[in-house]
Amino acid sequence: MSNNPSQRSVTTIVARNLATTTKTVPQMESITPRWLLKVLPWVHVGSGTYRVNRTKIELKKAERVEINYHDGVASFQASALRSIPLFSSFDEDILQRMAAHFSTEEADLNNNLILEGDDHHKFFIIAHGQVEVLSKGLHGEELRIALLSEGEYFGEDDFVTNQPSKVTIRTITPGVFLTFSGKDLENIFKEIPDSRKKFEKAVEDFIRLKSTVNKYGERHIDLVSGLEENHIIPETYVDYTLKPREYSLNAIQTIVRVHTRVSDLYNDPHNQLEQQLRLTIEGMKEKQEWELINNKDFGLLHNVDPSQRISSRYGTPTPDDLDELLALVWKKPAFFLAHPKAIAAFERECTWRGVPPVTIQLFGAPVITWRGVPIIPSDKLEVSGPLANRGLGTTNILLVRVGEEEQGVVGLHQAGIPGEISPSLSARLMGLDTLGVASYLLTQYFSLAVLTGDALAVLENVEVGYYHDYQHKSIKQK
Repeated sequence: MSNNPSQRSVTTIVARNLATTTKTVPQMESITPRWLLKVLPWVHVGSGTYRVNRTKIELKKAERVEINYHDGVASFQASALRSIPLFSSFDEDILQRMAAHFSTEEADLNNNLILEGDDHHKFFIIAHGQVEVLSKGLHGEELRIALLSEGEYFGEDDFVTNQPSKVTIRTITPGVFLTFSGKDLENIFKEIPDSRKKFEKAVEDFIRLKSTVNKYGERHIDLVSGLEENHIIPETYVDYTLKPREYSLNAIQTIVRVHTRVSDLYNDPHNQLEQQLRLTIEGMKEKQEWELINNKDFGLLHNVDPSQRISSRYGTPTPDDLDELLALVWKKPAFFLAHPKAIAAFERECTWRGVPPVTIQLFGAPVITWRGVPIIPSDKLEVSGPLANRGLGTTNILLVRVGEEEQGVVGLHQAGIPGEISPSLSARLMGLDTLGVASYLLTQYFSLAVLTGDALAVLENVEVGYYHDYQHKSIKQK
């Protein structure tokens, strides 16, 4: 008999013990859309190796100088000067002396380091901070033609020409600079016998080589154009790089263990082994997308050509910044790739300017575009800074061209591997231990290749935490 005299039926709490509940498969919050894996074209790689043959680069492109810090003092290795095309063929002894003669200078905000029209024979390497490069336009207006940041440099042309500077270079943040002057060079000439002749010959060779290559550093193909008779047809050939880059497939692996009692007895309504494998594979796919972006060997961020790197002009990602990326990857750009916070920051800038981006449907979800190019979100493009855990700080935005036919970016995998459950992903039973626990080896093989340098560009130093204050009309109370 019930202890409650007013009870007229079995309660729902008790009745629930006789009911069969409806259960979902295990949910995992860390699963993302992983659109990068979907939009990349995947190329089958036999024998696990993919070789990218390129034409020979006669004149190497400029690279950033790697800056080192020891007890807060900026410096660099003498060999790092070879990343500067003008200095790349200098003798080792000259480079060592040059590195030893660099001085450290600090500059405040809005400090003119070089003025247009001045003979300012000094070479600057940016150790910290940012500078803007300004020039007069055809109509006398001041144009910002470039923005330079850490590891970049300017002023090296002053050592090969006696002409006044054609640009003004001004700091837009407080900065630290490593400098080398014309006087320092003269001191080296006095210290090392015959160094002046070696220096002048290296400069002459550089100028001569520069006249024989195109803007990509490839030797010109000799051609003749016209209808005139008795023209001697030039002879030419295209040389290939001696040591082409080879990409080996990367592997993500783990071992999933499931007790046989669990897989034998508790498979209704959901198969325990299937769910263990499914959730583990989801984690592997998340790691795969992270590696495609951040891996130091083949990841997108670490394979951007130095000439394809630009910095956000005002911190926040503006339409102007994305237009600059499109000017770099102008041959059939496929998509932008950005952190959701960066996309939100870009949308705020568009709203503030009154130019809302167009939205399209991609894989059944709304995605914004800029100039018709979709901006794909990925949280694997990380936000860095002291408040990164709150989604505040700086990040990068990538622009990618894809496909072998377009000389773009391609994903690499090998289909048909033993135990394959999806392309380039295998699951193998390793056996049972004495406790009745079954072990399954999961392996995902993949990599990524950038076929040419202009297939990829990055917008750096993108601030995601800035918000505009809008002017609101006050409502007068009656």
